[in-house]
Amino acid sequence: MLQVHTLDNRRLENFLERHKAYYAYTGEIDIDRFLREILQKANEFVPSEAGSILLDDPITKNSDDRMENDLVFIATYGARAEARLNKRMHARVGIVGHVYATGVGYMTDDVLQDPYFYPTPDLPDDFQTRSVVCVPIRIEAAVCGVLELVNKTGPGGFREKDRRLLEIFADYASISIQNLLDARRAFEVAKRDGLTGLYNERYLHLRLTQELSRISRDGGDLCVIFLDLDNLKSVNDRHGHLAGSQVLREVGYLLRRTVTDERATLTRYGGDEFVLILPGHDMQEGMEVAQSIRNAIRASTFLSRPYGFNDPALNLHGVLTASLGVSSIRSHATPGASVEQQKNEILRSADAALYRAKQLGKDRCIGAREEDTHFPAAMLS
Repeated sequence: MLQVHTLDNRRLENFLERHKAYYAYTGEIDIDRFLREILQKANEFVPSEAGSILLDDPITKNSDDRMENDLVFIATYGARAEARLNKRMHARVGIVGHVYATGVGYMTDDVLQDPYFYPTPDLPDDFQTRSVVCVPIRIEAAVCGVLELVNKTGPGGFREKDRRLLEIFADYASISIQNLLDARRAFEVAKRDGLTGLYNERYLHLRLTQELSRISRDGGDLCVIFLDLDNLKSVNDRHGHLAGSQVLREVGYLLRRTVTDERATLTRYGGDEFVLILPGHDMQEGMEVAQSIRNAIRASTFLSRPYGFNDPALNLHGVLTASLGVSSIRSHATPGASVEQQKNEILRSADAALYRAKQLGKDRCIGAREEDTHFPAAMLS
């Protein structure tokens, strides 16, 4: 069985961030297994000593000048395959870059005589690249990556029929990737808040249950942050609900910029309330994240651009602040209790801390107390 290596699912998610970049796919379909199957099938079509799938990085992608983009090895097999994972190649470099830039397949049976050849990074000294065939990978007709095979197995190099076979297979792979994207978006629709693009309340409870189950098995800690915007009602009353809705959108963007831990789950709970799940964070670390969010909101100017039909920019600075409550599984949940009980306890505790922050004058972060576990809050699954 061909051993194909891929980046882990968390990192692979970034390479499927196409079109709607705020949608983050969370693994209902195993992307790594999907990519392994693509390379295994490619090797069955055209047996080769090594092969790779490279995709451009949609986060850093330059749409105006494709030649400025990087291509990243996201799946590989062959000599030192794992060492090549996540390595980058500039689109101006090598046969891979040439195929990405032109969108036309390319083949050479003698790389030493080829003007486009550039050595693949991190190959062992005893591996000699002799022949290469590359074909483009497309999503909705746009080239987004390259499928590369190196050194055809057996005597001789690649032939024209190999390139044609691989192009047929690449078309299949492109359709499969598009189907994966479509499935991914369908999953996301049910989990997302339509206004902010953050996760919704339903997914909050699902994700928290999953994380607490993992902690009960493997150990560790987790923080929950409750956030409530201060003074949004005054914006709605003075400027209308369209302005208030745009503020909520901008808060969603701000949270994604401020909380960069890829393990975090950011949700809009409802109205002007947001809940964040921070796996691997203890109380001190959770308080630090909460404080950074509070500072970011205080420093932000909201509605700095026109936000609706004939609605001018309002440049609201110093008007909106946030109150935040923080709890953690180790500090505020009963050890050994059921996952459902622990979930309710940690949510109640953060909600109680938020309530106290509001009572103390707003615009502050409060850590939950032990007695907050039994606070009669309404937050239940």
